[in-house]
Amino acid sequence: MFIQNIDLDVDYESMGLKQPEKEPELTGYILKNYDEYCKGRKRPAVIICPGGGYMYCSQREATPIAMEYLAGGIDAFILRYSCKPAVFPTALVQLATAVQLVREHAEEWNIDSDKIILVGFSAGGHLAASLGVFWNSGLLRTLGFSGDSHRPNGMVLSYPVISAVSYPNTRSFQNLFGVEEPSRRQLSEVSLEHFVTKDTPPAFLWHTATDEGVPPQNSLMFALAMLAHHRPLELHLYPTGPHGLSLANELVNDAENVNLKTATWIKFAIDWVKKL
Repeated sequence: MFIQNIDLDVDYESMGLKQPEKEPELTGYILKNYDEYCKGRKRPAVIICPGGGYMYCSQREATPIAMEYLAGGIDAFILRYSCKPAVFPTALVQLATAVQLVREHAEEWNIDSDKIILVGFSAGGHLAASLGVFWNSGLLRTLGFSGDSHRPNGMVLSYPVISAVSYPNTRSFQNLFGVEEPSRRQLSEVSLEHFVTKDTPPAFLWHTATDEGVPPQNSLMFALAMLAHHRPLELHLYPTGPHGLSLANELVNDAENVNLKTATWIKFAIDWVKKL
């Protein structure tokens, strides 16, 4: 394995966006092939978007997640995207650029360019799902993204923020737009359950039924939208657990929040990525 720190080099000015105070960081954990038995192997890659309510990027949903995917034979990239005071669509542009860069270097890094998967947690799940539904939208075309080089091939959404209208995580959208009271129009434009189409990539979702921070209805609404458009979907709803469990194990949680049943999600997610 080798670690690659990647400069996204986003031209914000040409897109009419404000330069963020804190630049994004894209860090790749890339497995090497060995001549003895895996010469020429192409692997899937995941791009991890940690949560944090668009206020920060959680450490618990970054490197520990990458290590699990690596152990499963999947290359892992962590995108620490720009948060508050950066506003929409800054982080979306950064994620689209990250997908492009990983795809551009797929041959060099032994990555299957048709298996670049987004992995998002909470607000990072909203970011990942945003690219999933908006990759071929007028919004991204206006920002200079054409073709499909920035298209993700799938999404793993962990207790994602989806709707800004129904069962919303209000603070996430206040941070996303940089105002205490986003307009009705702003909120409707980022309520992702309304933007699923036949072009939305396959999704794996998981949530807990007792999540009070981001109610599970968020995942259920997105799942129903995927089904309505006949898009491939896997959904796991676990009976108990608070918001923000990450791996749900002792590495990233206090003892009272370790949940071995919920912790099975990562195995199912790795299997799903490999079978895409």
